[in-house]
Amino acid sequence: MSTPDNTPDHDSLITYPSSFPIKVMGFKTDGLVHTLTEIARQFDPGFDASVVELRESKGGKYLGVTLTVTATSRAQLDDLYRVLSSHPMVKLVL
Repeated sequence: MSTPDNTPDHDSLITYPSSFPIKVMGFKTDGLVHTLTEIARQFDPGFDASVVELRESKGGKYLGVTLTVTATSRAQLDDLYRVLSSHPMVKLVL
């Protein structure tokens, strides 16, 4: 396996590039989905917001959002996870 700069990525089980779903949970607030899609676009310029999946929690307090990005390297995914998990609107990233 190689990353876009043609360096081997031996520690990864993912073949790059590939579609990669990231599940994010946050409080159900105005702007959550827009904020998450804008973050996804920073790491995947071709990100398609029309395929975002939403799932409301049973009590309606939280919203689960699945963002499917085109993963191009482990570093890209690590950076995306880092930004998402440190955002104040986000409670959990899987």
